[in-house]
Amino acid sequence: MRKIILTLSIMILITSNVFGAGSSSSSSSGDTKSNYDQAVKFIKSAKKNEDKGKKNKAKSDYEKALKLLIKSNKKNPNKADTLNYLGFTSRKLGDFEKGEKFYLQGLAINPKHRGINEYLGELYVATNRHNLAVERLEVLKSCNCEEYDQLKAVIAGEKSKY
Repeated sequence: MRKIILTLSIMILITSNVFGAGSSSSSSSGDTKSNYDQAVKFIKSAKKNEDKGKKNKAKSDYEKALKLLIKSNKKNPNKADTLNYLGFTSRKLGDFEKGEKFYLQGLAINPKHRGINEYLGELYVATNRHNLAVERLEVLKSCNCEEYDQLKAVIAGEKSKY
């Protein structure tokens, strides 16, 4: 009797692990991470394509990333990193108003988020609001980070990334 119970217990464990693994990977948190990770890959690809002068391919990658980020944000809202990339892709696609809204939502969650502060500062430069860009630079001043240097260069007109 013990052997039967032990055997059944093992079979249940094995079955639950096999089927449980599949079901947990399709849970909303799994999808959110998957959508976010896929979006980041498209963003990296878009940046490379921009550097190579392939504007149409970059635009296509940003559009794909934006769709994935929207899905990710719906399933797992209010993540500063997701809102940062939603702002970034919106801005790269020319929708500065939507980009700014996403950045500001992200800053409400994490006011010292380096990426959001840098990219929002770049958006402010692109929309001729120099004083607001300088405010973002001030937030980054003490971080000793590359985001500070990059925004400082954009503000100084050394490098245009927006």
